[in-house]
Amino acid sequence: MTKPTDNSTPQEPPQLRLFTEPASGELSADADLETLLDAWNHATERLERTHAMLHAEVARLSDELERKNRELARKNRLADLGQMASHVAHEVKNNLVPVTLNLSLLRRRLKGDAGALDTLSQVEAGFQSLDATVNDLLSFTAHRQPQPSDFLVGALVEEVIESIAPQLEAQAVDVDIDVPPNSALSGDREMIRRAVLNLVLNALDAMPDGGDLVITSYEGADALELEIADSGPGVPEQFRRKLFEPFFTTKGTGTGLGLAIVEHIAQAHGGSVAVSNCPEGGAAFTLRFPRLGRGTLGVAA
Repeated sequence: MTKPTDNSTPQEPPQLRLFTEPASGELSADADLETLLDAWNHATERLERTHAMLHAEVARLSDELERKNRELARKNRLADLGQMASHVAHEVKNNLVPVTLNLSLLRRRLKGDAGALDTLSQVEAGFQSLDATVNDLLSFTAHRQPQPSDFLVGALVEEVIESIAPQLEAQAVDVDIDVPPNSALSGDREMIRRAVLNLVLNALDAMPDGGDLVITSYEGADALELEIADSGPGVPEQFRRKLFEPFFTTKGTGTGLGLAIVEHIAQAHGGSVAVSNCPEGGAAFTLRFPRLGRGTLGVAA
């Protein structure tokens, strides 16, 4: 049996027709090549965009992983350091008590000897400095939970400034406080007072020959910020990342724990502390306390 003859033109695959059928219905070698090149260019551009997006995402994830690893390593170091420092501080504190008492007795016996009393005053100053260092260590390693109470921020700032008024006068530092009288905070008042005092003392260290100290509060919908700014030389860029590290200091004296304690207090309240240089000169440290819930942070009635 003879098979019927099929004179029809063979069908091209759909994929091939996509590139061979010109819009005008006429087959053109030039149009065919142009269509292929255009499709190739579009595909190449899409691949390049996808590659760039993937590269950026990998870089972001790598940076985040590195940051998390640094934070974890820092926390581990602080935990080990805290245990050691706490033990040493308690031992030193216990031995300072009888020494201080004996110095007081010795001062009574040397009442009429001016030269000996001057020497004794220098010894007492050394022990007071040592006691301050021990207190810093104990504050840094305590990690106690805040005992919240409601208080006015302005009153706390005024109290801190009043407590160091002689030092402010001796250094010719002018103070400008811009804190609304009804700004209130719910937190551990003594801990936050210590944080503010440390920042103010840090500002005074930056202005040994006088300057301006400006304390300002900003209250937003989700947080209260308290800024302590000075007119000193500012903070060099290379020091900013290490500024809150324990025992890091750019001063000739001091423990290097003041700013680390400030950061600990802020974090214990769910907040943070940040540093920046002012456009007109000097440095500004900002304590931020978030509004954690109704009544946690707000304006006093």
